Amino acid sequence: MPAVPDAHPPVAVTVDLVVLTVREERFQVLLIRRGEEPFVGRWALPGGFLRPEEDLAEAAGRELQEETSLPADRVHLEQLATYAAPGRDPRMRTVTVAYIALAPDLPIPSAGTDAADARWWSVDDALGEGDLAFDHAQILRDGVERARAKLEYTPLAAAFCRSEFTISELRRVYEVVWGTALDPRNFHRKVTKADGFVQETSDTTTRDGGRPARLYRAGQATTLHPPLLR
Repeated sequence: MPAVPDAHPPVAVTVDLVVLTVREERFQVLLIRRGEEPFVGRWALPGGFLRPEEDLAEAAGRELQEETSLPADRVHLEQLATYAAPGRDPRMRTVTVAYIALAPDLPIPSAGTDAADARWWSVDDALGEGDLAFDHAQILRDGVERARAKLEYTPLAAAFCRSEFTISELRRVYEVVWGTALDPRNFHRKVTKADGFVQETSDTTTRDGGRPARLYRAGQATTLHPPLLR
């Protein structure tokens, strides 16, 4: 067997969060303004170091709460990717595991721990910022594309809706996230024909305006057959 070196270069592990929501009819992402070096004053994704007693998902939930005061139990949280390029963090060699967090109409955040500010940005504005800390611009691009792609072949769009929603509200999620208008009748047909995507309730609402609209809830499907393509 090869000899084991007596010492390894120190490596830190962090988690970073791409927190996405639909607010005010816009696809929005949460950014925090860093209050400490490195990159003090720059906008960044919320995140922080993994603690010895935590697994990654626990760290992601803790950072979401600490950095933003947003409740972790209100979001859909899934692992996005790992980023480990040398030099991505000037302090030391750092590997980050990024997560995307999705939820409907999340509240105005409040900054915590080492954050000087926290606010929602439109995804387009954040992607065009060009001066995010670390490699967070790349992580953000990857997270946004993951969310947009998953709307095609999974029922993830329901994560942006309240527990009971109309088909029009669901369609609006697709339109906001994809940035394109969809034909209402064609969308309604595709959604209601997709096995297990939505489950009809016995209730109706007039919150869309006009005639009462049927309320639905998320079904049991994990993939869409057929997919809803952009």
